Amino acid sequence: MQLTPHFSLEEFIASETATRKRIDNTLPPALHGTAVQTCELMERIRAELARLAGRPVPIIVTSGYRSPALNAAIGSDPKSDHPRAMAVDFKAPALGTPYEVARALAPLVSQLGIGQLIHEFGSWVHVSSRPQANAVNRIITISNRGTESGIKPV
Repeated sequence: MQLTPHFSLEEFIASETATRKRIDNTLPPALHGTAVQTCELMERIRAELARLAGRPVPIIVTSGYRSPALNAAIGSDPKSDHPRAMAVDFKAPALGTPYEVARALAPLVSQLGIGQLIHEFGSWVHVSSRPQANAVNRIITISNRGTESGIKPV
């Protein structure tokens, strides 16, 4: 089932951990509309990355919706936006590394409707559609050094 033209429900809920640990990661019907809105954010991001690159830039979703049980199983923060269907972790290798993707998106968070942008461990980009109450948490880097404001190399 497609949530938007380029993002399917299957990729939004896919999880190797859920499969391996037999955790039900079915999107609750009450969160379907939120998942569509989050994937619409990803469509805007995909279009902007394509504009910047001058060519299509496919996005590889590494984590979208996580059931509360899955979120706990991977050791994620219980306040994460993933169980709310409001966050996506992704890569876009056709544009560059996660650091390069996050740097490209950082000046556009308001324009694109990104509530939070995180460059995580040099391995993926996290975006959330939930607005941040604290502006310091809007654009950050998380690495083995801890959490830093802004997009930094790791």
